[in-house]
Amino acid sequence: MMEAARGLKAKLAGDQVVLGVLAIDHVWTDLVELCQRGGLDYLIVCMEHGSADTDLVAEVCATGRRMNFPVLVRPRSNDYATLRLAADLGACGFLLASVESAADLDIVRDALYTPPRGRRRPGGMGNRWVPNYLGVTWQQEFEADFIVLPQIETRKGMENRDAIARHEMTTALALGPYDLSAELGVCGQMDAPILKEACLKVRESAHAAGKPGWLIGGDVAGMVRDGWRFLCAGEPSWILVNAFRDRVSAAKSAGA
Repeated sequence: MMEAARGLKAKLAGDQVVLGVLAIDHVWTDLVELCQRGGLDYLIVCMEHGSADTDLVAEVCATGRRMNFPVLVRPRSNDYATLRLAADLGACGFLLASVESAADLDIVRDALYTPPRGRRRPGGMGNRWVPNYLGVTWQQEFEADFIVLPQIETRKGMENRDAIARHEMTTALALGPYDLSAELGVCGQMDAPILKEACLKVRESAHAAGKPGWLIGGDVAGMVRDGWRFLCAGEPSWILVNAFRDRVSAAKSAGA
């Protein structure tokens, strides 16, 4: 029943551009429909920095399931209990902040896989993904298609990026360019050579492992020209602010 996740994985297996957004400031259920109508491929709900409570996140995930549209979650932290609860909310995948080693992904495996492969004790809205609760059903209908995007955002993560990319839990190797820029001493300087070099290394590690690289940023056309195919266009409210500015600018220019 993880058709949404399977569909997203199928797009990643091809050479097409896959584009989504990361909702932090404003999360509501209709956002799922707006993303789908706007031609986006997925939505990530951020619980790391956002204020949305678990009830709202569960309903957004349920809306995605009903509409066959991929809704992922960025959990508040990557410890076992938090990851298990995030899976119980009904997401079809995770964006994981600041993954620094393959051992971090072993914890993810424990939180997502039922015994004997992991330690997961299923519950909550996540149970709606499967038609029954047999072990083989969990493996085939949930575990096999769950999407995991570990973000490289620290120096330690950079050092271990190859092992993180190769880990069985990694669907695509993700990059958090802003946090990584701070780690590298060029906070917010997205054009800094040291950051650009790091981004290239992350993408190369992903491709060497036979997996896509994921990148977030506002200049999606530029990222595509640079060779990225799995993209996040940023936060919906920021996109809306820029759209307002464009309309205001156009109106004032016409009036002048």
